[in-house]
Amino acid sequence: MTDASPAVLRCPWAEGSDAYRAYHDHEWGIPSHDDRHLFEMLILEGAQAGLSWSTILGKRENYRRAFDGFDPERIAQYDEDKVAALLEDAGIVRNRLKVRGTVTNARAYLQLCDDVGSLDAYLWGWVDGTPLVNHPRDLGELPARTELSDRISKDLKQRGFTFVGSTIVYSLLQAVGVVDDHVEWCRAKRTRLDPGAAP
Repeated sequence: MTDASPAVLRCPWAEGSDAYRAYHDHEWGIPSHDDRHLFEMLILEGAQAGLSWSTILGKRENYRRAFDGFDPERIAQYDEDKVAALLEDAGIVRNRLKVRGTVTNARAYLQLCDDVGSLDAYLWGWVDGTPLVNHPRDLGELPARTELSDRISKDLKQRGFTFVGSTIVYSLLQAVGVVDDHVEWCRAKRTRLDPGAAP
């Protein structure tokens, strides 16, 4: 008999592995205002392009090690020797464009911070600081991109970022809680909208 109690209900995509369940329950869709975390997710979402999220999630600690804890000031200083060394690191996705793109994005991030203060201020400014809460009933109702992600993607590209297509940007918005796309019956949706609700 299947346990259908609300305590075990979560978005169906999260049931693929323990790592997915932990990521869903403790990170995905939770509003984040930590610039280091926001930058990390920007890089990881770009690294995912053409791959599965499970691949990137499994390599996340390797990415943190290889890219100096996602310190944009340090990454922005990487030279071609460092890029070459990273391309020999089996712990990350060894794609030359993606590795170089991380350096490019670190430099673009620093310029963005000079322009608007922080990545936090930039991302949350698009929604006036309040998460956009959608109410999908199943995964089939989730879009791959939206008009908002189109606009942010275009702006980020103009600011010098790479690997920031609209689909990647929408995944970023979902991941860091700018958009809440938990399905309507997910326990995370209920408890975040009503902290007093039973989990």
